[in-house]
Amino acid sequence: MDKQIESKFSSRLGVIKKVLVYGILICFTFLLIFYIWACFSIRSGIKRISAEAIQQYPGDRVEALISYVKSEDHSLRKRNLAVWALGQIGDKCALPVLNQFYTGGPCDHGHYLCQGELQKAIKLCEGSFNATAWLPR
Repeated sequence: MDKQIESKFSSRLGVIKKVLVYGILICFTFLLIFYIWACFSIRSGIKRISAEAIQQYPGDRVEALISYVKSEDHSLRKRNLAVWALGQIGDKCALPVLNQFYTGGPCDHGHYLCQGELQKAIKLCEGSFNATAWLPR
């Protein structure tokens, strides 16, 4: 009788182990798929705002985005997207213009570039960890 109970217990324990292992593997797979999707989505956003900037300003992508950020001919929303793209690209050449607009004060999205976005972009351009840096931009 004891062997039967022991056999059922070890059988259930084996099933539980399998469910846990497969559950963890499935979770990691979904996380990896989500991470890759997010990376390509970021890349797509960078390409989109870069293409818009390059159409209007001469030079390479970073120079065009810098000019886009400086220009008051564009909405603050679009200029903030250019700030974000510069941060994602992480080129140190963008630091002077990013620092020029960064005050460290509270955000006033109706009148000025987003201070939080500028701060993040500055950190990324200075070499902070960027989880999507491996992806060609």
